Amino acid sequence: MSEGEPTEQVDVAVLGAGMVGVSAGFAARQRGLSVIVVDRREPGSETSYGNAGIISSGSILPLNTPSLLKNLPKYLTNAHPALRWNIAWALANAGWVMRFLAAATPSQTKPRAAALHGLIGTSLKLHRDWIVQAGASHRIRETGWLKAWRSDGLAAAQAEQAALAEFGIRSEVLDRQAISALEPNIVPAYSVGLLHTQTASVDSPGAVVKAYAQMLAAGGGTIRQSGVRRIEPHGDGWRVQLADGEIAARHVVVALGPWSAELLQPLGYRVPLAFERGYHQQFVSNPARKLLRPIHDAEGGFLMTPMEQGVRVTSGVELTARDAPSNFSQLEAVVPMARSVVEFGDAVGERWRGARPTLPDSLPMIGKAPRHRGLWLAFGNQHIGFTTGPGTGAAIAAMIAGDAPPFEAQAFSPNRYIA
Repeated sequence: MSEGEPTEQVDVAVLGAGMVGVSAGFAARQRGLSVIVVDRREPGSETSYGNAGIISSGSILPLNTPSLLKNLPKYLTNAHPALRWNIAWALANAGWVMRFLAAATPSQTKPRAAALHGLIGTSLKLHRDWIVQAGASHRIRETGWLKAWRSDGLAAAQAEQAALAEFGIRSEVLDRQAISALEPNIVPAYSVGLLHTQTASVDSPGAVVKAYAQMLAAGGGTIRQSGVRRIEPHGDGWRVQLADGEIAARHVVVALGPWSAELLQPLGYRVPLAFERGYHQQFVSNPARKLLRPIHDAEGGFLMTPMEQGVRVTSGVELTARDAPSNFSQLEAVVPMARSVVEFGDAVGERWRGARPTLPDSLPMIGKAPRHRGLWLAFGNQHIGFTTGPGTGAAIAAMIAGDAPPFEAQAFSPNRYIA
């Protein structure tokens, strides 16, 4: 090796050790490729840690649908807990906002839902297979998840059920008595519920990502903790400069979530990436009054979910700069609402904040970069990255190997936003 050459050489360097990156690394290793996954933190410690742990069959409807336009007047007040937005950020990113709202039409919603259905269907199958292989099957619950309305939400529940049924996704509309039978330990605050029966959940999403990473390492892959400084073409492949060294790779997969766009800028790519920031807090659960599955409070726009360390309450979406100071007002507004339904005690640990990467059409980028051979993009999975990580990773690994992805991936092509 000549002087100055990277000391490590692999087929595939995956940048990012969240659910998407670890999944891409594992899927590539399954195909016999040498793989290294790099992140500044341990696997599953960033965005993939702070979520409700849902492996959701029904998350096929993007955020920007006609219902968003219908509810826009109440969101514009910036007082609803489901959505907060920073005015200065919105003005500075008016182009992104307009593209996001322009996609919220009936004609654009169904094709995007179909694309997400294919990605999610593949991901659910892989999750259920991988979690057993990883020795983490004790973490998964096949109890579905419940979306519930305090007021008269029957029409909304039936409309959502009909939309899911178009794609063969089963769900059940429940009245107050049926909800109490399903969740006997909660206060009967909800009049209508929609049970997503084909959905699973886990008791620690971060631990599941770590289990998948350990499975990758046990199969011959490498997990390296180091900061990624830059990437540049190098011979027939790529040079990845880290905080503590360099890697040479034939292929590079950018799966750095909300940090992906920055890494690509020096290569001339301008990615229209925004950030769905979210917050959560965990609380000591009452063993005698356990929550049995995740519950989405429709009016409050928040989720309550049973975790290994207690009950996790997650906030709605905050649209602002990725690194803007934390604003816990959404979380503070919904915790009393959660306490009115589920009995739990004191807070456990610190409040968490994360930024989920979102493109204007609410679909991730999955595919090759337009102008660079061996450069692959896998980010923008917004708030369903934990669900869709395995399918995203499997698609990238297939493309690297020259095979067709396991679902129709054209809708996710990076070419739709960058050239």
